[in-house]
Formats: sequence, structure tokens, C-alpha cells
Amino acid sequence: MVFYIVLLHFFLSFVIIQSAPESALITQIPGFDGSFPSKHYAGYVTVDESHGRNLYYYFVVSESKPSQDPVVLWLNGGPGCSSFDGFIYEHGPFNFEAAKTKNGLPKLHLNPYSWSKVSNIIYLDSPAGVGFSYSQNKSDYITGDLKTAADTHAFLLKWFQLYPEFLANPFFIVGESYAGVYVPTLAFEVMKGIDSGATPRLNLKGYLVGNGVTDDKYDGNAFVPFVHGMGLISDDLYEEFVKECNGNYYETDPSNDICREKLSKIDQVVDGLNIYNILEPCYHGTATEEITTSNNRLPVSFRMLGETERPLPVRKRMFGRAWPLRAPVRDGRVPTWPELSNSGNVPCMNDEVASTWLNNAEVRKAIHTVEGNLVENWVLCTDNIEFYHDAGSMIKYHRNLTSNGYRALIYSGDHDMCVPFTGSEAWTRSMGYKIVDEWRPWFSNGQVAGYTQGYDNNLRFLTIKGSGHTVPEYKPQEALDFFKRFLAGASI
Repeated sequence: MVFYIVLLHFFLSFVIIQSAPESALITQIPGFDGSFPSKHYAGYVTVDESHGRNLYYYFVVSESKPSQDPVVLWLNGGPGCSSFDGFIYEHGPFNFEAAKTKNGLPKLHLNPYSWSKVSNIIYLDSPAGVGFSYSQNKSDYITGDLKTAADTHAFLLKWFQLYPEFLANPFFIVGESYAGVYVPTLAFEVMKGIDSGATPRLNLKGYLVGNGVTDDKYDGNAFVPFVHGMGLISDDLYEEFVKECNGNYYETDPSNDICREKLSKIDQVVDGLNIYNILEPCYHGTATEEITTSNNRLPVSFRMLGETERPLPVRKRMFGRAWPLRAPVRDGRVPTWPELSNSGNVPCMNDEVASTWLNNAEVRKAIHTVEGNLVENWVLCTDNIEFYHDAGSMIKYHRNLTSNGYRALIYSGDHDMCVPFTGSEAWTRSMGYKIVDEWRPWFSNGQVAGYTQGYDNNLRFLTIKGSGHTVPEYKPQEALDFFKRFLAGASI
């Protein structure tokens, strides 16, 4: 009898280990020659049967210890931007080298700084209507913060039913830009689900937000101090602004013509900069085509590999993408990027590599997307959705989550003018938590990589020196370093 019980236990364990849906397994991918360093899965989870609302995910199993490493959900912002942005240009398993012929496909190389080195990572297109996610009912494309959080929570509960072998792993929610709203609202939904006994029980441990919009006043008032501190406007102009506007960039008196004049002058002075990274060029119009049709098509960096150096295709495009355009996120309807730019593009950026690859029929077949009649074309940031900011300030969410024991890392590339670090530093300080780790440098590869301050209740603020809006794109090694340390609960 004991023998049969042991045998049954072994059999059940084997079944659980093998429970990932084999139909979702990706066996090859156009543009990449070689073996994957870990398993990849992709497919859809239906979050609303009655409407046929389906969210698309791409899941990369950890290259290290899949059964022990954390499960991470990655969310890009927008609202309306696909999480393939993070997959292709930031911390996915591959670096993409642009095609050398007009009709060719990008060439894929393994990314030495992929976040799958230390975690199992889910890239999710959310909400429905974004990327490869879709709904049979077009009314679902009218959505907002709260509905998106509820749908993503429903996705997670069903996803972990498909992959129950990962249910015991620590779980973290991570995102950037408008995901500064997605992440805390979703984490709050997960926390409520845990408290109410929702099954399966998710093992949420914490979350990370990168250059994330948070609070309209703090985000709105971050811009002018940032451009002054970076030496982009003169002391005289800054002092005039402080005097005439009482230091308030966000809520100015509409009848104060002198203040509005000073603000307009500041905008004129910094116009033409790449708002996502003031250190990098901003390409405009046909200049993009002139650059991307050159022999290299993508910039090449030299990374030290042992005692030798060799060029590697890099993820960095010197382009960013995010909403808002130097503006706070206010309650109500949030315009998508194509609406803001009055075109199908996001300002200062080129997504040729991603669009070429993801709109290839063989690629779409390999990564298990729906047919073109349901999702005709993949676009980086869509205008298909009508999105409403209906969750208010995120500060109350952060306070609720951190006071309930969930760990939080708020990180900022310190040269991002879109969501400046000055706002994130200010709102984390406004929480009123006791400082337990005073402002100090943190290190990566023996060099100062930025600065950090730790607070009570497991809240930490961190900057990444010289980085723009999308930190893993600009500083991949440093990003992997702080990501790995945070997940492990180690000192940064």
C-alpha cells in the first residue's frame, strides 16, 4: 500500500511538473538560429467568455531555476502600448538586429541581460485591443484603470491554472510609464483576491514601477525643477518662474498671464529635445528613414566580454515611448499616443524592427497569435481603445500595499523628461515613511549606477544614472542588476 501511495504521489508530481500546455510551446522562431536557453510559451487567456475578451501573453521560462525563481508579470504603458515593447527593446530573451534587405526579417541574438536570466517572465498585452489582445465585442475597447486591473487579475487567476507548477513561486508585478497606474491597481486587486480567498492563491511578494506616472500634482510639478536641475533652463528663467507662478507648474492661475508666459518660454527652450532621454538625439520625419536605411540600421555598442571586445547588436534605439507628453495624467479620458501626435507614430521613435518582425505571417504563426481577421496588424501603441483614468492618485494604492507588507521598488532613469525622477522622488518622500537607508550611491559592475533611498514598510526609491524613460533599453546591465537584487530581497 505504501508503495502505491508513493507511486501515486510521484505520478501526480510528474503531472504537475508537466502541466504547462504543450499547445502553447514555441518550438522555433523566425530570425533566430539555435536553441532557446529556456522554454517559451505563448497564447491567449479568455477573461470574459460572454464578450470573447482575450488577452495575449508570451511567457519566457527562467534560464536559471524555473521551479524556484520568481514569476514576473511585465506591463508596458501607453495606455495602449504592447508589452512586446519590453520584449523586443528592453529585457526580452533576444537582441534584434534589423534586416539588411527590404523584405528581410530581423536577426535575433541571445540577450546577455535578459530578465529571464533570473525570473520566469510573462509579457502581457493589456487591455483588450492592445497588441495581439482582442475582443469580439468592440465595446470592450472603451475601458479604464479599474476595468483593466480587474481583467488582468482574471487573466492571472486563469494563467496560473494553466501553469500551476509556478503557483508556489514568488510573484512580482512590474511595469513602466503608464504602468505606473497598471501595476499598483493590479497589485491591489491581487491583494484583495488573496484576502477574500480567491483561488488559485497568488504568491504576491511585491512590485516594481519604472518612470511611472503616479499622481497628477507630483508628476505635473516635476518638470520645471527637472529641466532647471539638468541645466536646460537658466537660473534667471527658473527664478522668474518661481516668483510669478509660486513654484506651481501644474495648477497655474489661468488669469496669470506672466506665469503662462514663463511656462511657454520654458517649453520653447527645451523643445526639440528627446523627452525620453535628454542625452539622446530625437529623430524627426524622414531623418528616421535616412538613418535606418544605412548599412548598420541599428547602433552598435562595444561590450566588454572577458578580455576582448566585439560589437553586439543593441536594444537601444534612442527612442522612447510613453504617455504623457510632459503632462500629468488627469482624471478622465486619456488620449493614446497616435492621438497625441496626430499620426500613427509615437514622437521621437521608430519601431521598424518590432513592426517588421511581429507582422510577419511566419512569426505570428510561430508565436500563436490569432488570424488577421481578428487582429489585422500589430502596432506598438494603438488608437483602437478609448481609455479613462478612473483610479485617481496612485499614492493611496502604494500606501495600502506597502503597509500590508508588499515590497515596492520605484525606479527612475534620471535623464527622462517625460516622467522626471523629481516627481517620483517627491511622492515617495511624501508617503511620510521613516528613512531607514539614507540617500547613497548604488553600484553595478564596480561603478556608481545611480542613487537610492530606502524607507520603512519596504519602500525603496532608486535612480539609474544616465538612463532615459525605458531603463532596461538604455542601461541593460544595471537594470538586470537591481532587478535581480530586488527579487532576491538583497541589498541594492
